Order: sequence, then structure tokens, then C-alpha cells
Amino acid sequence: MAACYRPDATFSDPAFPGLVGPQVGAMWSMLLSREAKVWELVHSDVTADERTGSASWTATYLYGGKRRVVNRIKSKFTFGDDGRIATEVDDFDFHAWTSQALGWTGVLLGWTGFFQRQVQAKARGQLDAYIAKHPAAAASSSS
Repeated sequence: MAACYRPDATFSDPAFPGLVGPQVGAMWSMLLSREAKVWELVHSDVTADERTGSASWTATYLYGGKRRVVNRIKSKFTFGDDGRIATEVDDFDFHAWTSQALGWTGVLLGWTGFFQRQVQAKARGQLDAYIAKHPAAAASSSS
């Protein structure tokens, strides 16, 4: 995944807002390494030209190895002169995701901005720890 992004790429979604450069590839490395035990990806409505693109996709996986998540995502892209992704903005129903991934806590609190910020902070902390433990994941996405 990291090879699909420019070294200065940006990525944002409801769980990982504001990722830049090496963080983007490292995020994908982290997510795919821990959720890869049960993972299915189905895409549709893929459109692209030389500069922009969009796609809808559904990721199905076990969150934390135990909770089945079906996440329906809409992505928008811009591409650099080299054809790689310069920006990606993903959107999904955060409350639906927290309800599936976090159980009753997500059902009851997942719609609140406060809870979303808590989940974002935890996700960023996990990414920072992953990068510290696997520096090659971040380095490979900056080349």
C-alpha cells in the first residue's frame, strides 16, 4: 500500500485524521498486519482520471480479533505527476463503525464528538507506537 502514495501524501478519515507522509504507509502496514487474519475488501464505483479519483469500498474484518466489522467507505483521491496518490480523504459512518468495533460503548457513545476524539487519540497513539517499533514501515512509505 505504501508504494501507492507519494512521499508527501496526506490521508484523513474519521479514525485517522491528518496523517502526512510516512504516517500514511505506516497506518496501512499497521492495520493490515493486525486485522489481516480475517479480511475482505470489495470495491465499486471506481472512477479516475490523471488528477482525481473516487471509489466506494467495503472492508470486512475482525476488530481486535473478536468483533466483526463491516465498514462501508467512500474515498476521494488526488494524484501527483508520478501517478501516485497525493491526497486521500475517506468517509464512513463513525457511529456504525464504533457500534460494531467497540460494542455497547460504541453504540452508546460513538455518535459524540468527545468519544470520536478519544478514539482518534488512541488510534494515533497506536500508530506512533507502531512506527517506533517498526521504523521500516514509515521509512518504506517515504521513498
